[in-house]
Amino acid sequence: MRIIARKTLQAFWQTHPDAEQPLRSWFAKASQANWQTPGDIKADYRNASFIANNRVVFNIKGNNYRLVVAIKYEYGVVYIRFIGTHREYDRIDATTV
Repeated sequence: MRIIARKTLQAFWQTHPDAEQPLRSWFAKASQANWQTPGDIKADYRNASFIANNRVVFNIKGNNYRLVVAIKYEYGVVYIRFIGTHREYDRIDATTV
């Protein structure tokens, strides 16, 4: 998959250093993936949550952080839409970010 806005992840781990390794790991795995359906993602990340507008929520670092992405399966593209703590996640509408 092609991941758009890796800099978003880098900026986040600059302020949350404990998230760096889990985010690097997620990025490496997602970059090598060829997700065609939500089922493909579930096979790699059984705790991923699927919400409206092709958004997927990943739990990062033992569920300390939430990563929201938008996926265009037909193009093989993952757009980073949000990364933050649970408190920050609770203040957004993940279907529209």
